[in-house]
Amino acid sequence: MSIALVPSRFTPRARILRRVTVVGTATAAAVLLLAVPALAHVTVNPASVPAGSASELTFRVPNEEAHANTVKVDVQIPTQHPIAQLLVRPVPGWTISVKSITLAKPVTTDDGTFNSAVSEVIWTGGQILPGQFQDFAISADPLPTGISQLVFKAIQTYSNGDIVRWIDLQQPGQPAPDHPAPTLTLTTGTTPSSTVRTSAAPPAASGTDGLSRALGVAGLLVGLLACLLALMVARRSRRLVADGGPRAGAPAANGRAEAAGEQGSDGVLADAKAPAGRNQAAAGGKASARRTVPANAKASGRQPQRRRRG
Repeated sequence: MSIALVPSRFTPRARILRRVTVVGTATAAAVLLLAVPALAHVTVNPASVPAGSASELTFRVPNEEAHANTVKVDVQIPTQHPIAQLLVRPVPGWTISVKSITLAKPVTTDDGTFNSAVSEVIWTGGQILPGQFQDFAISADPLPTGISQLVFKAIQTYSNGDIVRWIDLQQPGQPAPDHPAPTLTLTTGTTPSSTVRTSAAPPAASGTDGLSRALGVAGLLVGLLACLLALMVARRSRRLVADGGPRAGAPAANGRAEAAGEQGSDGVLADAKAPAGRNQAAAGGKASARRTVPANAKASGRQPQRRRRG
């Protein structure tokens, strides 16, 4: 009794390729998951404006949650270096609430003296859905002088009760914080503040957020390359597995075909030789008969008789 061994469908090399495919796919997914959050920060645009200028500042708020909506945005306006005149642009679907404080020292500008300044702007009543963002704009006139930056701390509230505080500051020599506060860089300008009017530039990121975006883009590229590599390895594995069976059985089939070919050729040759021999024997017999009859006729002296016509 013989036992037939069924060959395994996957060769050792195919198993290795399958493992590489699984590892590559998992790595790509992990890189993508780590790269996406790096792009979702609350930012202020433009990221840099001249000190003492009148500028329109836009806060871009993305939704980081997958199953909740942003329902409240709270932006705190620095008051240590107050902004004398701050106006808020309406946002459809959102209600605006502005809080002010009385200044211990009044601020004097070309437009007069101001004893109070805005300390907080709150947007409520609207919704930012998952995968979307919303811009909230204010007008600052003029921006403070004598400092290099303004920090606008922001608090984001979701419909499920989660609260994200964008209040962390970048520390020298430390990695970028997870929840950096929107920071505006103030450059030194020579133009008087009363004549400088700047508006929001195309969306740009602050210094720390720019680094996070660069890392996020690099992570996406690495993830895409890993996915392509995994697909190539998977296709090669399937091709090797598909070609394994026919190659194993090819020699036997070829051997049978060659044997059949040899038998067929021998049979044809044998059949061809037999008729040739019989033809030669028949031809030889006829020739001998032709030679025998005339010889006998001459020996007997008989001549064929002709029949007379009546």
